[in-house]
Amino acid sequence: MNLKQWHSEYQKKIISLEELAGKIQSGDTVTLGFGVSGPSGQLVDAILDRNQELENVRICDVVLTKSSRLVDPGFMASIDGRINSMSGFCLKISRKIFKEQLVDFYPVQGDDAADKLNKITDVLIIMVTPPDSRGYVNFGLSNFYHTDMLMNRRESGFRLVIGEVNEQMPVVFGNNWAHISQFDFFVENSTPIPTLPKIVPTKFEINFANHVLELINDGDTIQMGVGGISEAVVASLDGKNNLGILSEMAPAGLGHLVEKGIVTNNCKPFHRGKSIATFCLGDQELYDYVTKNPVFELHPASYTNNPSFIASHPNMVAINSAIMVDFTGQIASEGVGDRHISGTGGQLNFQMGAFWSQGGRAITLVSSTSKLPDGSLTSNIVPELPLGTPVTVPRTFADYIITEYGVARLRYKTRRERALELISIAHPDFRGELRDRLKTKFYFQGPRVFRA
Repeated sequence: MNLKQWHSEYQKKIISLEELAGKIQSGDTVTLGFGVSGPSGQLVDAILDRNQELENVRICDVVLTKSSRLVDPGFMASIDGRINSMSGFCLKISRKIFKEQLVDFYPVQGDDAADKLNKITDVLIIMVTPPDSRGYVNFGLSNFYHTDMLMNRRESGFRLVIGEVNEQMPVVFGNNWAHISQFDFFVENSTPIPTLPKIVPTKFEINFANHVLELINDGDTIQMGVGGISEAVVASLDGKNNLGILSEMAPAGLGHLVEKGIVTNNCKPFHRGKSIATFCLGDQELYDYVTKNPVFELHPASYTNNPSFIASHPNMVAINSAIMVDFTGQIASEGVGDRHISGTGGQLNFQMGAFWSQGGRAITLVSSTSKLPDGSLTSNIVPELPLGTPVTVPRTFADYIITEYGVARLRYKTRRERALELISIAHPDFRGELRDRLKTKFYFQGPRVFRA
């Protein structure tokens, strides 16, 4: 298709926000693009404006980063049954509607998100860059399920694919493109790209990072998530050499690590010389670094998060956070009881991949305590998880657990040995109580009867 042909086709597909909203039908599941490549709040609000005309519409996101009435508990309660929300992850922006039970949770993780979304989607809406000279748009700072959903549209049969064209979205290389012929409609709408503030690690987080650094060696390939501890790890990597990046999310400070020669990606068996991820969420400095950078690529999460692919990287180090760990090594990272805090994300994918990797290490970071509403502390190393708490990583894949008090290695330990290891890194104020619970929980308490 030459320039004149694709440009003419593109112009015919441009519609307004109001016209786009009019394409939604009762009973539709509308899936939004992932993270910062999700549509603008204006576009979502245009759909919500039709709440009196529609019934049984679901708006589905996996990671929502843009404000709209979709996260307004009062408004969503008022349209319950006409338009409802569902999500695969809970960031801070969504906490209120999760707390009020106004959003349904759709359990997905990186490697299966596209498949699960394909099965339920009627309309897919993604923010994209303007077309290039050959008629290709770029998914910008997030891919995750975008490429896979478009590639498998014929088999899945969802009705519409709509691109919100934003000139402020940067181009990021990799398997991160689609032709305009794969879209039914476009809306042109220039809006700012959300950023996260730069995090200055606390002394507490730096202490965590020092324990993590003991487990990172020259030549390792690493994955890490967002947060102060990750920032502290990145800031403390001076002195390490030839690290590689294979991650779900591009780590903050990646540009500095490359400039200093800490990250070279020269030891990876695949994509040598390039950092690989499936999405970016960070500050403007990170976005500037990844824009049209030939040594950074985004790929579908079905690829980056495939545990077998991750495991094919020797010395893979996965670094993720948790809320709570029980005596047997069950890792809870999504919530406590019925209280929802996040989602599975890619944690289990990378935990398994690093666990299977030759020389790999799967690291879980958990604060030893949490503060209760009355100001008192409670231990996050527990004999058993509270009723209803989802297990993100099963105990069979537990490896290294780190608190601010040290490192526990669980992989080759029995149930009793694991509990003792975990108690050794629990807050000192709770260790006595935890030892007492261990005696009653994992040791024989009745009279010993010996038979001849």
